[in-house]
Amino acid sequence: MQFRCAVLDDFQNVAATSADWSVLGDRVEVVSFTEHFATEDDLAAALAGFDCVVTLRERVPFPASLLNRLPRLKLLIASGMRNSVIDYAAARANAVTVCGTQSSSTPPVELTWALLLGLARGIVQENNALRDGGPWQSTVGADLHGRTLGLLGLGRIGSLVARVGLAFGMEVTAWSQNLTKERADEIGVRLAPSKEELLASSDVVSVHLALSDRTRGLVGAAELALLKPTAYLVNTSRAAIIDQDALLAALHEGRIAGAGVDVHDVEPLPADHPMRTAPRLLATPHLGYVSRANYERYYGQAVEDIQAYLDGAPVRVLG
Repeated sequence: MQFRCAVLDDFQNVAATSADWSVLGDRVEVVSFTEHFATEDDLAAALAGFDCVVTLRERVPFPASLLNRLPRLKLLIASGMRNSVIDYAAARANAVTVCGTQSSSTPPVELTWALLLGLARGIVQENNALRDGGPWQSTVGADLHGRTLGLLGLGRIGSLVARVGLAFGMEVTAWSQNLTKERADEIGVRLAPSKEELLASSDVVSVHLALSDRTRGLVGAAELALLKPTAYLVNTSRAAIIDQDALLAALHEGRIAGAGVDVHDVEPLPADHPMRTAPRLLATPHLGYVSRANYERYYGQAVEDIQAYLDGAPVRVLG
């Protein structure tokens, strides 16, 4: 029986051209799904006939309830080398090998700054007005030079965002539960004494933390109330780090100048989701990892994982 591989959430239909799948020869049939499966039942039905699944980041959970319904599945490949939505114990119990790929930190850094600059200079509003024959200059941009950039998290991505902020001439401060002064000094930023002080003193706050029990809901209504009315909030990490209802309320009530959001509590967003129509919001459909080089890395290494698995060679095991 031919080895069959499903590629999930290939929204742009580019998986086939982002890597050389021909090296697998006629041993593997590859099928891309360009639409997201909204329910576990739909997903289980679609994947029942596949030996391998390639999934992007943490969009699709693979709990025990799903893995138990896929007896043919042998190989699960997730982009990146960390995935919190796969039940590794259930995978082992079902004899499913879970693999990962490398992932670059630079695409989410660049998108963070695209959102931040788009907010600060009213790029979308001004572009739409220019194209639609609207008013010539309707906004006054916010300056970044000399302002304070507050970072929640100073890991791989946060530290790169910090360096760009410093290049813009911003004062950069950072905080997380485990951040040390030595790490902050190494990057050249100020260690905030508390989350509350960082939020209250920053002109722009950008979130760069992994989602965990400690960070879920880290920024709620009380924290948003500390932000200046002229402040911007950017989140390219995980939606659940910020209380989404509290953020929507702050935007609708004009308690902050705006937010740039790339991550959402439901992905893809339903057509009637309130994030689609919120004021003062610049939102993108989880594009942080979506770049040509990253896709070539993801799918190229997925091919390598499949080839290694079929040849009995070592694979990039997760979990």
